Amino acid sequence: RLIEEYRGKDRSRIFLLCSIGINLFILGFFKYADFLLQTVNTVFGTSIPLLKLPLPIGISFYTFQTMSYVIDVYRGDTKAQRNILQFGVYVTMFPQLIAGPILKYHQVERYLQDRRTDLDAISYGVKRFVTGLAKKVLLANNLGLLWKQVTELGNEQMSILMAWLGIAAFALQIYFDFSGYSDMAIGLGAVLGFHFPENFNYPYVATSVKDFWHRWHISLSSWFRDYVYIPLGGNRKGAACTYRNLLIVFFLTGMWHGAGIAFILWGLYHGLFLILERVWLGKKLEKLPGIVGWGYTVTAVFFGWILFRAENISLFFTYVRNMFVAHG
Repeated sequence: RLIEEYRGKDRSRIFLLCSIGINLFILGFFKYADFLLQTVNTVFGTSIPLLKLPLPIGISFYTFQTMSYVIDVYRGDTKAQRNILQFGVYVTMFPQLIAGPILKYHQVERYLQDRRTDLDAISYGVKRFVTGLAKKVLLANNLGLLWKQVTELGNEQMSILMAWLGIAAFALQIYFDFSGYSDMAIGLGAVLGFHFPENFNYPYVATSVKDFWHRWHISLSSWFRDYVYIPLGGNRKGAACTYRNLLIVFFLTGMWHGAGIAFILWGLYHGLFLILERVWLGKKLEKLPGIVGWGYTVTAVFFGWILFRAENISLFFTYVRNMFVAHG
């Protein structure tokens, strides 16, 4: 409300920075404090005890939603909410609180004021919820068991085919798990009279890594695009700045997914592929049959999932070696 009252003045920016700073401090304290302490201990040989804080459920999602709200108010894209209960409904909306999709305030503002539902919406919502529940329980959980069994095999027992089967199982598990949660959230929202945006659009049919990120976790990609990539200059300030902005966005994307070096490297890995496609590879792929682009994309994404799941870099290289060389 203060940001809106002083819009166009320096005070408005100060209040915006305070709000963003407080949100990021809370997120960083709970989610990344131990990661920073571990890094300090490793680099300087210290033995600072870890805090081992329990992570508040959904903190990444409602932190990003709160920040998008104050930024939109600062930009004049939406009006400040005067009703604390309606604002609370937006921030702590239970259908999507723990697993998304990330909601921007303007996407649900009118539903907070005037929300209606009917039998068709309820029917669609229930169907969508059951679809998501089936993805999670019948597919993701069982694929996860397969992945777990593969990773528990020693190097002497893991065949090349088993290694490929394992990473395929994990790639499908993480998709059915995450998209299943999104389906359940969208379904519950429809029952309650809300229309939530789609979060996945068949990502494994993508024919480039750029196309993959237009289909995978769409709400997160669009959040970083609107609130980080474009404010940094997007692709409007030359190639070097564009590449820098992409690396910043995907560094933050990796950090958002978890506190660990593997997550950061996974984000930068995808950022480098996007830069490669902008520089050279993208034009080549456009001239080739779609099956070639699909094969390249799936391979790149699958290797990325190994990095995403690895607890350290040595485990990543060990698993990749098992995919090509039997028994070491």
